[in-house]
Amino acid sequence: MTVLADPRVVAIRIHPVKDEPGVELASAVVEIDGLAGDRRKKAAVHLVGLPEAATTRANLVIDIPTDRLAELVGRTVTVGSATLAITRTAGNCAGVYADVRTPGTITIDDRFDLVD
Repeated sequence: MTVLADPRVVAIRIHPVKDEPGVELASAVVEIDGLAGDRRKKAAVHLVGLPEAATTRANLVIDIPTDRLAELVGRTVTVGSATLAITRTAGNCAGVYADVRTPGTITIDDRFDLVD
């Protein structure tokens, strides 16, 4: 598995109301069940890479290709002060889903690091 050096958060979004546009944030509080203010969906957090970011409703956009994120299923990452467990691919849309292991805060330009 190859992950690009020094990946970072390039966008943070919440989707408070179904079928309405998402809200771009500079930072977000990550609670055990997802980003504060986000309506709950299939998973606590939805991550996507580039260039698919424009075509998804993902919460976090990381500056690596989405297929590289898919290689991380089963792994744990830190993003800002939060720890996420990448649990599965997102199925019929791009990206991966993650559970929150440690709540925290995520900000644009935070590093995306493997824990294990």
